[in-house]
Amino acid sequence: MPNEFRADLHCHTTCSDGSDPPLALLQLAKQVGLQGLSITDHDTAEAYTPELFLEARAVGIRLLPGIEISSELEDLSVHILGYGYDLDAPELKEFLRLMQQRREVRNRAILRNLAQHKLPISEEELKASHQTVGRPHIAQLMVKKGYVQTTADAFEYYLREGGLCYAPGIKCTPREVIDQIHQVKGKAVLAHPHFFKKGPFLRKLLALPFDGLECYYGNLAKSQELPWLKIAQERGLIATGGSDYHGALKPHVPLGSSWVDEATFEVLNLSK
Repeated sequence: MPNEFRADLHCHTTCSDGSDPPLALLQLAKQVGLQGLSITDHDTAEAYTPELFLEARAVGIRLLPGIEISSELEDLSVHILGYGYDLDAPELKEFLRLMQQRREVRNRAILRNLAQHKLPISEEELKASHQTVGRPHIAQLMVKKGYVQTTADAFEYYLREGGLCYAPGIKCTPREVIDQIHQVKGKAVLAHPHFFKKGPFLRKLLALPFDGLECYYGNLAKSQELPWLKIAQERGLIATGGSDYHGALKPHVPLGSSWVDEATFEVLNLSK
């Protein structure tokens, strides 16, 4: 069906850890035949400028405000997608400002650890790469400066938990993130639940007041998506989906490789 509505609800720009600027991502969405898009940068809504909305109207792409917020439960990272929230809500802006401060404190600690191991990276170099920076950007600079061969090596030896230069960050709990998204009239969705093993941890996570589950994801096979569709249906949750596109940083995952239909897009776009 050439006119079938498709919306990719999980993608990243240079505002976090993607390689495409927001306006370029809109053009790409048009090229690959999408009609809807949600940019879900990590812990920032900086992509959503007036220029972005103007360009979206010009190219015929419907935008759904989105974000991917980091949290932690029992020492495991949990990413939560927020959709359809009030971009102008002061509570959200303050929440993201505090998260940005915490991220910067952690980055500085990692840079100090790297310097102690004769692997210097300046804060200025790091901030020049993206608006919101984290360990992936430090890893990229380590490759660029010849300290390691690949970003995987950077994480394996230096940046992962237990690595030589790792520094812990102060994370919100999933419940805190869900409550924040609900406070600004958004819908909270558990990102890529396929990454979690079934068991007590997942049961505890799914007991939280999520509005949806990201059932369709990246290049996953249908057989991997179906169990999550069943869980969403049984729990009365919205089944969402998106590619988790990062551009050149994940070249094997194209924009639009996972998507949702217009009915799902509309449900997420409605304020509570």
